[in-house]
Amino acid sequence: MSKETVLTATPTHVSDSHAAELAHGPSWLKWLKIAGLVYLLLVSVSLIGGGFKLAAGEHAKELFAFASNPVAGLVVGTVATALIQSSSTVTSIIVGLVAGGLPVGIAIPMIMGANIGTTITNTIVSLGHVRRGDEFRRAFSAATIHDFFNIMCVLIFLPLEIMFGFLEKAGGWLSTHLIGAESMSMKGMNFIKPVVKPPVKLIESTMSGLPDMLTGGVMILLGVLTIFVVITFIGKLLKSLMVGKAKDILHSAVGRGPISGITSGTVVTVLVQSSSTTTSLVVPLAGSGVFSLRQVYPFTLGANIGTCITALLAATAIVGPSAVFALQIALVHLLYNVLGVLVIYSIPFLRELPIKGAEKIADVAVRNKLVALGYIAGMFFVIPFVMIGISNLIAA
Repeated sequence: MSKETVLTATPTHVSDSHAAELAHGPSWLKWLKIAGLVYLLLVSVSLIGGGFKLAAGEHAKELFAFASNPVAGLVVGTVATALIQSSSTVTSIIVGLVAGGLPVGIAIPMIMGANIGTTITNTIVSLGHVRRGDEFRRAFSAATIHDFFNIMCVLIFLPLEIMFGFLEKAGGWLSTHLIGAESMSMKGMNFIKPVVKPPVKLIESTMSGLPDMLTGGVMILLGVLTIFVVITFIGKLLKSLMVGKAKDILHSAVGRGPISGITSGTVVTVLVQSSSTTTSLVVPLAGSGVFSLRQVYPFTLGANIGTCITALLAATAIVGPSAVFALQIALVHLLYNVLGVLVIYSIPFLRELPIKGAEKIADVAVRNKLVALGYIAGMFFVIPFVMIGISNLIAA
């Protein structure tokens, strides 16, 4: 697969020709377009939150009863991200839902699932090497090490969260101490509210004759679709502006040690606003032997951290009493990914497990190419639905 193919490997829900057309023009114009798209992101998240409040009314908890089981929440996050192929989109939607009343405790497993679902992209990219034995082995192991690491994070932190709620508590403490619940709703975000509120109110007023539930549903749908479009275009614009710099950072930093690799993975992901793009950049390089699996490993961990920037940005769109909860879930996302790196990568035994798992599955996939397809279908779709079925049976 060519480098150009890799750089455009992130799936979109918008015509590539339209996105490419938007990416044309001088740099200052591109930055102006990005500023406009960021504004649309803030509006769309506010639309989801406002729409959810209208649709759910006083029954938000009942509306999300289907996800009250942590396993169900995990599956929702995993499958949604695997289908959309953008954890940035899913986490932005989750922030909007939390702002509308979705309990943070229910949203946390969804965030964890989004981490797993996003790795499908680089696994698909690795299939471009399927006809070249050793090259495919290196590429497939470089792609799946991200899967194994994120699964380990869930196995370690989800049971702890269910028992102790430590992520929810830590995120709540940070959100209130960073800006304070009262200042968040009254004063701290007043510079955002006047900018975001008018278009949301305008859209709501155009449907004033409709039932609240229908109006809320339309607002949620419009917000979700806008997020799809905005993140697609932002990704295209940032890649056209930054991908050269991203490649320079990648080549100069990945091979210099774990800390450098994690840092460069974080920086590149912030630049291109897509962990899928970041990790897909290194898969062909690993396949060709430029980087070893152990060099790629910390870089992918940095991508996990860098992708949190979108949810944090989305949280700034929220105003009112629920604003602190939107910030809380965004901070939980960041805490979860940082703690995952600190705990798993700092303990030698745990650090080796994703490497061994990735090497083992790559060896099997080289011998039988159908295993690679079966792995993608099983990991991201079959196993999650089996898990939710089992959890429902146990709950019954």
